[in-house]
Amino acid sequence: MSDFQQLLPKEEPSIPVSITDSGNAQLFVVLKQYKFHKQLCIELYQAETTQAGKIKNPLTGINPLDLTLTTTDLAAVKFFSAVARFQNNPTAAKTAGDLDALKTIIKNPLQLAFYYHNPAFSENIVAGSIQPVTMGPLAQHLSIWVQWAEPFYELTLQATIDGKEYNWSDLRIKYDYFFHLGETLYAIGNFHLINVVRFFARTNGLIRIHESKFKSFQETILIPLADYLPIMYPDTLAPLPEQIIQPGTGEGLEKVIYLSELGNYVIIDPVMKYGNVEIPVRTKRQLYITDEEGKVQTMYRNEPAETGFLALLIKQHPDFLEQLDNDLRHFYLHKSRFLEEAWFFTAFEVWEKEGITIYGFNQIKGNKLNSHRAKVNIKVTSGLNWFSTDIKVGFGNQTASLTRLQHAVRNKNKYVQLGDGTLGILPEEWIEKLADYFTSGEIIDNNLITPKINFSEVRKLYEDQMLDSPVKEELALYTDKINTNATIQEVSVPAALNGLLRHYQHEGLNWLNFIDDFNFGGILADDMGLGKSIQIIAFILLQRSKVKQNTNLLVVPTSLLFNWQDEVQKFAPSIKILTLYNADRQKNTNAFNEYEIILTSYGTLISDITFLQHYTFNYIFLDESQNIKNIESQRYQAARLLKSRNKIAITGTPIENNTFDVYAQLSFACPGLLGSKQHFKHIYSTPIDTFKVKRRSIELQKKIAPFILRRTKAEVATELPDKTEMICYCPMGEEQRNAYDTCEKDLRDFLTDITNEEISKNSMHVLRGLTRLRQICNSPQLLKDEKLQGDGSAKIEMLLEQIESKSRQHKILVFSQFVGMLNLIKNELEARNIPFELLTGKTKNRETAVHNFQNEASIRVFLISLKAGGTGLNLTAADYVYIVDPWWNPAVENQAIDRSYRIGQKKNVVAVRLITPGTIEEKIVKLQNTKKELSDKLIKTATSYLNGISKAEILSLLNV
Repeated sequence: MSDFQQLLPKEEPSIPVSITDSGNAQLFVVLKQYKFHKQLCIELYQAETTQAGKIKNPLTGINPLDLTLTTTDLAAVKFFSAVARFQNNPTAAKTAGDLDALKTIIKNPLQLAFYYHNPAFSENIVAGSIQPVTMGPLAQHLSIWVQWAEPFYELTLQATIDGKEYNWSDLRIKYDYFFHLGETLYAIGNFHLINVVRFFARTNGLIRIHESKFKSFQETILIPLADYLPIMYPDTLAPLPEQIIQPGTGEGLEKVIYLSELGNYVIIDPVMKYGNVEIPVRTKRQLYITDEEGKVQTMYRNEPAETGFLALLIKQHPDFLEQLDNDLRHFYLHKSRFLEEAWFFTAFEVWEKEGITIYGFNQIKGNKLNSHRAKVNIKVTSGLNWFSTDIKVGFGNQTASLTRLQHAVRNKNKYVQLGDGTLGILPEEWIEKLADYFTSGEIIDNNLITPKINFSEVRKLYEDQMLDSPVKEELALYTDKINTNATIQEVSVPAALNGLLRHYQHEGLNWLNFIDDFNFGGILADDMGLGKSIQIIAFILLQRSKVKQNTNLLVVPTSLLFNWQDEVQKFAPSIKILTLYNADRQKNTNAFNEYEIILTSYGTLISDITFLQHYTFNYIFLDESQNIKNIESQRYQAARLLKSRNKIAITGTPIENNTFDVYAQLSFACPGLLGSKQHFKHIYSTPIDTFKVKRRSIELQKKIAPFILRRTKAEVATELPDKTEMICYCPMGEEQRNAYDTCEKDLRDFLTDITNEEISKNSMHVLRGLTRLRQICNSPQLLKDEKLQGDGSAKIEMLLEQIESKSRQHKILVFSQFVGMLNLIKNELEARNIPFELLTGKTKNRETAVHNFQNEASIRVFLISLKAGGTGLNLTAADYVYIVDPWWNPAVENQAIDRSYRIGQKKNVVAVRLITPGTIEEKIVKLQNTKKELSDKLIKTATSYLNGISKAEILSLLNV
């Protein structure tokens, strides 16, 4: 067990002495000198006292650091720590910190008695070797007197202590820090003065300088010393000229603060200017003036003004008050604290308001900040179809440009670059406001331009006092008329319209005219088949009475060029239309003023944008405007370059994939309504599409509702026919057209070389030729002829585009007479992962295919051969029917359409025929509508091999 005794403590822990110990024990301070190094040492002792209050032996030394653990009083802790600084460090050089510690001891917060050691009695600290002493006020008023004693100038030191003046001979230096007068010690209150006193002590109180060296001595020694104690010159010796106020330099006082840096600190040096002479306020430097007789006289400094100056300065930071106790001629702050914007802005404003000039702020290393707080002034005025916001953000005499403000705000940077190279600091409360301002408009000529269509944002973002009177009136009007669903005034249908508008179509015309009155654009987004084209045509006719130059650009998919040509000819033959398409098209705007519609395709728009962008149209209409939904696409970029009085997007599917679809279209039709791409993505797209934030969805819907008109077939069902039939033209590409032209020429040449009588003998060859032409209209791949190059199919491209845009909301039937064509479509659907069913003559499980299409929500497309499924099927789940290739007998097509349009169908059915213009298919459609007799003959050819058809009639089917 003896080994384990080592675990036990060897002695009891020491108990620190408490400054509140009771009894006659007294704690006191003893000042002494180290025996060999003669440095000041200060110690604490504790001892009993006699009845007379005198210290008696034994004296117990106390560690001051132990006492710091026994008190929570901050002043006591500082006192004990200061005492500890003067112990066990006899060789250390004197520092300003030592004097600060000594001043803390002299304050004596515990009211302890002070003694000094008399080594003549005993080298040890005992009761008989210590003498009581009083600590007097600091001795801070010393002066050097210069006297002439040819050929020398003699310098002596005088001190004013406790209100009395003393010559050097009257003074006794104690421990290098004190003047010892009687029973009182007066600490020298300035560290620099301690060095002066020590130097004079080494020279026995007298310094002699030969007159030949005095000027240099004055410049290098006396003038710097004058910051800490007055230098008193004889009348025969004038101060240096820079110390004398020169006549004519002004009698007023000027307060100045010089800023500089020292390491990681900023130096703040307050200076009072008396005419041409600068006096650092925290120095003892004297001021001189020349009297009327030309003699130099000492002039008293304006102490009240300088004291007020200091008071104003120290109020700006708590550290400055503490620094008043040090011996520096300046104040200081760590650079990081100094540059805290809330501090130096407030301090500078207070100082400058009091007439204080500040120098050196921008010379601080690494500091490019502007010293002025931002002053923001905003005024919103009204323009033609925009609001103009004048934003002035000033920093003193510097004003930030809008582009640099926008750059800072976009990067969430509170610093904005100014013209003089400094950085202005944007107030936190303005960064978010400015970000919203910039989002709502764009910078043009150093003004922020916000389209009036974005009036709701202007009303929300800007305070009332920022808006001028016309802006307030317009905002009130827009709010009343647009955001409150006010009644839209009805307009008369233009007399030049060759057709009747259904009620909802007339409402569409009213709406187009309504937003036109405000110079706002929008999206006409009615369902397919509701007659958007006739509404646009009627609106163009209506524009004749509203504008002088009614030239409008209509951009459509290539497949709809012919549809629009037919629609315009059908409903408004008085409209003069110019089509820009094909290689031989017009490639300038010279004749545009002669036309009301310039019709072109998206592809041609991209090619011709170089000249189209320089013409200002009345309106620009984009049909199937979902074509510009990708804002990175060439189509979108080209469309945004176009100029017009207004713009309308036309689409049956404004949103196909996500909210960015509608952003792209509205940023074209209603520039500025939804802000920048980044803003829209952050505020709407990501919250809605990714996180399904309902609040943002409702907010977006409310914002865009006035500018989108959408009616579905279900909403206007009572006005619709149960079945809507339309033609969609699919122009062939170059390779497909070349293949068609080659086969057509072969057939035409063959027919030219035979007589009418020989046709019946060669009926199989003729029929094969006609069939080949019809197959090429679908796809050259159906011929499997190596001589015919190209595998492109305009119909497949169009059909897939329609399927991708419609299949989400609708089920679709696709009919073709050619199984090979269905297989090509099948391959494309599989490549796009679009579920479908296929029904041909080879399909064994017909009932399963029909059941799946009718009942499975995921099956949106049914591919059917006209022969296998043209009759007998009930496919009422579908409401869109596409006839890929026309047949001579329209009844066959109608039977196919009736697979969907039959009893049990609760939806309106849209039937679309895909026709390749400039081909035999276009002739077939015309035959179906007009030449009934020839059509009937051709119908029989399926069985009678062209009996009864003349050579001329067959040639009429070709492009002769």
